[in-house]
Amino acid sequence: MTFCTFYPSPVGRMLLASDGRALTGAWFLGQKYFPAAPMTEDGSLPVFARTAAWLDGYFAGEEPDPRALPLAPAGSDFRQLVWELLLTIPYGETATYGALADKAARRLGRYTMSAQAVGGAVGHNPISVIVPCHRVVGADGSLTGYAAGIAVKSWLLQHEGAL
Repeated sequence: MTFCTFYPSPVGRMLLASDGRALTGAWFLGQKYFPAAPMTEDGSLPVFARTAAWLDGYFAGEEPDPRALPLAPAGSDFRQLVWELLLTIPYGETATYGALADKAARRLGRYTMSAQAVGGAVGHNPISVIVPCHRVVGADGSLTGYAAGIAVKSWLLQHEGAL
């Protein structure tokens, strides 16, 4: 069973999801790739309290560690790898899709990796903000795609001092 609750962020309401133990999703309402699966609303779960505290700190300007939360995003091995790489991008910094593709290739023992494949995995990240897909930019530093929209991505990067 999947449980959910809502979080009122400064850039839009978020839906948080959990399997009862770990955080499985955090989406801005209406974003691309928004979940369609049925969920049971239950804001009393400890994981939701911990996630809300984490997000409160983040939006207050703190730099909370995403690994302090029990995270369990569902996805293929490749997506899991890319999402793990997202967690290595420091607060207030950005990385390019190409740089992530190079890191993914090395982890997989390959010489090259498609930046587009990495972009697809980044775009399907189910735990927005906490797994910082907003920190990924185009090769020229441009703000390219973000499931919640470029305005939200820009706000998050400005909030972190990365723009």
